[in-house]
Amino acid sequence: MAQPMPDAKTMARKAAFARRKTAHATGLDGPARTHLSKALARFAGRTLGGYMPIRTEIDPRPVMSAWDGPVCVPVVLGKGKPLAFHRWSPETEMIPGAFGAAVPVDAIPLAPEILIVPLLAFTLRGDRLGYGGGFYDRTLERARADRPVTAIGFAYSAQQADMFPRDSTDQPLDAVVTENGIRWFG
Repeated sequence: MAQPMPDAKTMARKAAFARRKTAHATGLDGPARTHLSKALARFAGRTLGGYMPIRTEIDPRPVMSAWDGPVCVPVVLGKGKPLAFHRWSPETEMIPGAFGAAVPVDAIPLAPEILIVPLLAFTLRGDRLGYGGGFYDRTLERARADRPVTAIGFAYSAQQADMFPRDSTDQPLDAVVTENGIRWFG
């Protein structure tokens, strides 16, 4: 029996993983974090949602550690559900969570106003390609229905793509930050 052909989004993810892996090995995290700090400066004091990097994701933790305000990280509650966010600091005791991302032992919920969003690829229109679980899309859709939430993609410039397939449920980024600078959308 013949194997089914991978769809365009699966192929885009595979290519994006490869680009990110190569970029990750170049040590560009420092310049990217400098730009991330500049992008976040206008939101000082607000609740920041970051993430615990997995695989070859660019690491936002030094910026999160220096944040002057509450910080939280995502917790996967289950397939098809939006993410929860629990308070985090550099001293927070962490345990393994879903997909290999560490989560706080103590579940102290917070609602982020600004989200640093991991990704596989982005476009210069603010499109984001994630892993395919839809967690950030569901989270942003629900949160934005209640209040303004700013989503800032954090990536290497090599993760930029001209285009990739989009679904009607995909949520746009408000900005993307790389080692080359900050790009605001809209």
